Amino acid sequence: MTVEIGHFALVLAFALAVVQATVPMLGARLGNARLMAIAAPTAMAGFALVTLSFGSLVAAYVASDFSVANVWQNSHSLKPMLYKVTGTWGNHEGSMLLWVLILVLFGALVAMFSSNLPATLRANVIAVQGWIGAAFLLFILATSNPFVRLDPAPIEGRDLNPILQDIGLAVHPPLLYLGYVGFSISFSFAVAALIEGRIDAAWARWVRPWVLAAWIFLTGGIAMGSYWAYYELGWGGFWFWDPVENASFMPWLAGTALLHSALVMERRSALKIWTVLLAILTFSLSLLGTFLVRSGVLTSVHAFATDPARGVFILIILGIFIGGALTLFALRASELKAGGFFQPISREGALVLNNLFLSTATATVLIGTLYPLVIEALTGDKISVGAPFFNLTFGLLMVPLLLIVPFGPLLAWKRGDLSAVSQRLFAAFGVGLAVALVSLVFIDRVSVFAALGCGVAAWLVAGSVTDLAFKSGYPKVGAAIALRRLAGLPGASFGTVFAHAGLGVTLLGLVSVTALEVEKFVTMKPGETLDVAGRVLTFDGMTPLRGANFVEDQARFSIAGADGKSLGEIVSSKRVYTARRMPTTEAGIRTFGFSQLYVSIGDPTEDGGIVVRAWWKPNVTLIWLGAVVMMVGGVFSLADRRLRIGAPAARRRQSERPA
Repeated sequence: MTVEIGHFALVLAFALAVVQATVPMLGARLGNARLMAIAAPTAMAGFALVTLSFGSLVAAYVASDFSVANVWQNSHSLKPMLYKVTGTWGNHEGSMLLWVLILVLFGALVAMFSSNLPATLRANVIAVQGWIGAAFLLFILATSNPFVRLDPAPIEGRDLNPILQDIGLAVHPPLLYLGYVGFSISFSFAVAALIEGRIDAAWARWVRPWVLAAWIFLTGGIAMGSYWAYYELGWGGFWFWDPVENASFMPWLAGTALLHSALVMERRSALKIWTVLLAILTFSLSLLGTFLVRSGVLTSVHAFATDPARGVFILIILGIFIGGALTLFALRASELKAGGFFQPISREGALVLNNLFLSTATATVLIGTLYPLVIEALTGDKISVGAPFFNLTFGLLMVPLLLIVPFGPLLAWKRGDLSAVSQRLFAAFGVGLAVALVSLVFIDRVSVFAALGCGVAAWLVAGSVTDLAFKSGYPKVGAAIALRRLAGLPGASFGTVFAHAGLGVTLLGLVSVTALEVEKFVTMKPGETLDVAGRVLTFDGMTPLRGANFVEDQARFSIAGADGKSLGEIVSSKRVYTARRMPTTEAGIRTFGFSQLYVSIGDPTEDGGIVVRAWWKPNVTLIWLGAVVMMVGGVFSLADRRLRIGAPAARRRQSERPA
């Protein structure tokens, strides 16, 4: 009965979404306050219904109700409880329901926390959100119903894909969807503003917290997915430029540009047209990612569905929302005023340059991702666009962007002094140059590019610290006064520092592991040793083990330093899940500071040995630590009270003038 309740709740949610999409928009058009007032309660009721539906599906998984086709296909009675719950979204139907749950959650949050919005804008925003919800609820009901029954009910389930039975997959999809779907709010705000034909700095202040929240979650989702692939797939890599990886990366790039553009619009009433366009394109790229994952056009470890009918349905949704929004933008863009003027050398100018690089980088990744699909559709030929293309084109675009990042926060609004800012950054430049020289002389005398990369990473971190130091008045004032001033700085100032410094930390990890990684590929027998970058691995032998729903053979290795001192052990295994008879590799990882020793085993050999691949990955954890630092920066910015109340900007500027 619980399953039927979940299905019925989904049908009611679709009906409410249609009401939410039409009635408030009609009320805004007619100026009818009663019709507009329907927006908030319908959005919150829709969220309650979808929550009930999702809870019903979770309950079916927890109870191992194999009369439900979705549970039978993706669960097993012996599966640990955690993976019974996470298996709810480890498949196409369940993950799509989670997608819609997060969509209506954001719509409900707008309804609850937007009482200060103009009534017509609020009604239109919630209505546009309703249109998106109605479209995807219809998609679920028509093509991806997770509540289909089986009669007779099977005794046992087929189990979840083994590589999805991991704690990382309990965290990665919800975080990713919170980012993906979170950008729907900025899309709805943009479309609502275009419908009204009015957009101003207040609009940017209303939309920026939603963009920030989505960006934080998407950053965490991408980082978690990268780390999951790194330790779970056993291939030793963290990014493959897989089309589905790119599908999550493109909204992140566009969302980063949107954040910066919204900041300029809020502070200077400039870049209005660009901000609205980026708001549309960012969520459009999220929809594109949904299409790539669920259409069957890709074969990927990340892809869910292979049913072309679903792909056609999502393609129609893409055409309606992306095409409709861009058409509305084309009709209304000429009515939007340009806003404040500024000199090229200014903070606005730096942010414009930043957005140009980010937008071009997004277009580059988009072309590289879609080009093989277009060629295959037109000619039938299959081609591959891989890491060499992306590393070259994307890397060349990122280098100048990373070099100019520290300048932006130090430049004044409207008109800046490049010479004065360069003098302030002289110490940061010295730190970057020193790190590059040390890397070249003492670490790797061959790779000049690696040394330059380390130098740029240090430049980013030191530049962020410089920004914070000058905001505190140091060194013109004493340390005590500087600390008091730091405590009084708004959260957004710390947010900028942490976000840019986190970018430098991630870059240092990328450069270190790419340039200095050591890999060994050998066959080992018990008692044999292998030297990996000064760490000596001794193969101690294999140990069989049985888990709740799998069997595995563990390979144990002792680790010793070059001086023979024990550094512990590392365990890698080959695992077979009994229900699906599907083998997986469980990598063994040992962390030393920010670096890791990574061991993956292959099949046994005829002479009693085993294939071993071992990597020494210097500073690899900095890749994900940098993402965490960036998220912390986003949280600081989101906590800035100026995003929640109207700060008297003119009065503040007067108070900042020297006496």
